[in-house]
Amino acid sequence: MKVVNRRLAIAVHDLCMVLLAWSAAYLVRHSFSFQAFEGAAFMQILAVVVAAQGLVLWWTGLYRGLWRFASVPDLWNILRAAVIGGLAVSLALFLFNRLDGVPRTTLALYPLFLVFLLGAPRLIYRVWKDRGLNLSSAPECKRVLILGAGRAGEMLARDMRRDNECVPVGFLDDNPQLKGAKVHGIPVFGALDQVAQVVDDVGVDIVVIAVPSANSVQVRRVVELCEQAGVVFRILPRMQDLVSGMVSVRDLREVAIDDLLGREPVSLDWQSINDGLAGKTVLISGAGGSIGSELCRQIARLGPASVVLFERGEFNLYSIEMELRREYPNLVLHACLGDVCDKVAVEYVLSKYRPEMIFHAAAYKHVPMLQSQAREGVRNNVLGTKTLALAADKYGCANFVMISTDKAVNPTNVMGASKRVAEIFCQMLDRRSSTRFITVRFGNVLGSAGSVVPLFQKQIAAGGPVTVTHPEITRYFMTIPEACQLIMQAGVMGQGGEIFVLDMGEPVKIGYLAEQMIRLSGKIPGEDVQVVYTGLRPGEKLYEELFYEQEGLTETGHDKIMLAQSREVDWRYLNETVDAMERASKDYDEAQFVPLLKQLVPEMGESPALPVVQTSNVVVLKRGKK
Repeated sequence: MKVVNRRLAIAVHDLCMVLLAWSAAYLVRHSFSFQAFEGAAFMQILAVVVAAQGLVLWWTGLYRGLWRFASVPDLWNILRAAVIGGLAVSLALFLFNRLDGVPRTTLALYPLFLVFLLGAPRLIYRVWKDRGLNLSSAPECKRVLILGAGRAGEMLARDMRRDNECVPVGFLDDNPQLKGAKVHGIPVFGALDQVAQVVDDVGVDIVVIAVPSANSVQVRRVVELCEQAGVVFRILPRMQDLVSGMVSVRDLREVAIDDLLGREPVSLDWQSINDGLAGKTVLISGAGGSIGSELCRQIARLGPASVVLFERGEFNLYSIEMELRREYPNLVLHACLGDVCDKVAVEYVLSKYRPEMIFHAAAYKHVPMLQSQAREGVRNNVLGTKTLALAADKYGCANFVMISTDKAVNPTNVMGASKRVAEIFCQMLDRRSSTRFITVRFGNVLGSAGSVVPLFQKQIAAGGPVTVTHPEITRYFMTIPEACQLIMQAGVMGQGGEIFVLDMGEPVKIGYLAEQMIRLSGKIPGEDVQVVYTGLRPGEKLYEELFYEQEGLTETGHDKIMLAQSREVDWRYLNETVDAMERASKDYDEAQFVPLLKQLVPEMGESPALPVVQTSNVVVLKRGKK
């Protein structure tokens, strides 16, 4: 009802402006003599003008525009309505009375007056709203300094002034040409490194980082400047989220660890991904895990024929199933509770649903835990992969994408060696199968279950200490959505037998990660929350590697995906060794697994042992032999 009333009011206003515009043009032509308005002829002409112009206004949809958001497109619409309306009025009057008693000057002046009378009220209303004349809430407004005077910063400032919730007091931008300029009347004070000075001089309550295209290095620099200034800061969503329409520039949020460790947005060939997955039946093993569940979300958007969720965790399966049914009600979804090590269950599911694409994300990944429980690691990561891979071959699956890890390179632990054996099995099976077996290898993902990020968050919330194994330990990181997008890209571009290695950027020190997470929580490392170094755990390495030196990485069609050329293993020998692992698993012969893994992964070694010396507040590691 409010929408109808608003549009009716706008339509009445615009028709009144048509009356005024024609009358003004008529009055000017007759030297402001009001005698020109006398007689029935003028009223008849006026009725024709209103009718013709009213139809044009309705056709252009001018009355549907919101005055509060009037802008250049609305001005263009007014110009178009006035010009076309002038022509329509001229034609209508010609047909009505052959322009008898209609001065040609009036026809020329009318569109000019109409543009002014239609545009001025809209402009005045827009300025009135933007300037925030509702002063009752002004004392409660926060004073905001915007970092970045580009398009995003300009839109943010405009929205703030319109909503009258915050007062943008200035911009900072590293572009020297913008210094001293004004954006919507708001001054650009200078470069970003002047944050502390401007915060003190102007009296800023909050700083907003409005550079959605900034990379992690730039964000880290800005965050450090804000921390030094001792001011509350927020950030706009990332560019890929803005482009996707998931959020707008008004959705400010706290800086997350993803912003500091993330990298430039990934450019994907969505057409090839869509062609490879749309209309296909896709099975995801480990569908309730961090990687598996995100794969489910992203694949669901691409319009597959159906998605088969294969997961042994009852609650995890329930959670992702409910989420997908809520977000994608038309998606054909099959939730299957099962274990990849269960041959009967695996073959039943594949024979029933006949998936054309399998993403194998089910795996054990906790390094220290598997180090003391080698049977479970080998059973799940090696024997489970074998069971699913052979079933994919048996039931004619077109593509099988195995998700591996950087810990499979020169492994020092059971987890990494078991994943390396799984890689080898898939590669060798590819040469004997019509199914294309593709391996995708990458490092840690931020926020995955069991990773350091949620662990650090819990430790910080509990007041510390935050435990890091070694001051020099580094890891590769990428976000879960980025990893899954690259997995899909590699899956559709692979021809079979490849090991694709994802470009993980630069490795990050875990100590730096811990300190930044403490700072982002509003606390000071070493004062509010202690960082404690506890020593490397069993099977843990200081540095991870993404590929073997002899693998000889080559480029692919995607700048974030590289191809590793791996060695060949005798198929018969491989099967004999894996069969021995299966017998050891049935006998629960824990001592057999490491020697069997070393038969297939001879480069498997042990992580260097560093003894630990306890000090008052920090645990320090001393280098030396065990």
